[in-house]
Amino acid sequence: MEAFLVSTGIVTIAEIGDKTQLLALVLAARFRRPSPIAAGILLATLANHAAAGWLGAWAGDLLQGPALRWILGLSFLAVAVWALFPDRLDEREKPGARRAGAFLTTLVCFFLVEIGDKTQVATVALAATYDALAAVVLGTTLGMMIANLPVVLAGEVVARRLPLRAIRVVAAVSFAVLGGLTLFGLLT
Repeated sequence: MEAFLVSTGIVTIAEIGDKTQLLALVLAARFRRPSPIAAGILLATLANHAAAGWLGAWAGDLLQGPALRWILGLSFLAVAVWALFPDRLDEREKPGARRAGAFLTTLVCFFLVEIGDKTQVATVALAATYDALAAVVLGTTLGMMIANLPVVLAGEVVARRLPLRAIRVVAAVSFAVLGGLTLFGLLT
């Protein structure tokens, strides 16, 4: 249960102001069809985070002891620093033509934009930390949905009212705490 709750909380906080959340806003404004957009986000995130979680679990099994602790601790600290910088959605990352439809456009764009993103890196680190792959993947996916569904449903109104700088600082502090706990051997 701890793996699920930590994964959900960390990714929810880290996702606010992230480029995938900006993508959700663009998709919501463009298609104005929340159901297929939400379904696309869910399936893309499940696929992406399952792959990331599997990689993290494999790395956790491969590496043991101090080496794993240092790699994970430093990874969490790197994500903490990364969280302080706002993401921007580049023009080339905007969704494709309308002919692909809201679901397919969301599915493909979310999957691709999430590759190498801080929430994917966090999923790898969390899966390596906890011996609970399903709990981590479900938690990180739920975190993505918690952060992105309000944007899809309420669009720009919600995005304008969020204190993004404060949320980035909270995300950075959360990752830094996880990094410190990992480095000192206090996180299992």
